Amino acid sequence: MTGIVFFGSPNYESIASFYVEEVGAELWLRQSACRILSYDNLLFGFCASEEPDTNGVLTFVTEGRAGVDAFYKQFADRATGEPKVNEDYDIYQFFADDPEGRTMEFQTFLQETEPV
Repeated sequence: MTGIVFFGSPNYESIASFYVEEVGAELWLRQSACRILSYDNLLFGFCASEEPDTNGVLTFVTEGRAGVDAFYKQFADRATGEPKVNEDYDIYQFFADDPEGRTMEFQTFLQETEPV
């Protein structure tokens, strides 16, 4: 078993649907007032709350630059800038906002990494 990151959302069902339909996450578990999603080895969930929890960043890692560029093409209208190399972390990335204002990052590592 692994960990799960939870976010509060007044629209937890529709924000979960956004991540399934637009990002490619899968519904992992449906609970009474939460939806838990998986994206590769990342588990994250949205639970009923009065205000959206927009602290933190949901980072989605792709296999290469082409994956980042494909997400950018899809989310250009939500992006805060174009994809670029971040030399400090040796990654290629861009940021975008989800419908509730939460930050999403799409990135690929430019150095070899061990499988998770």
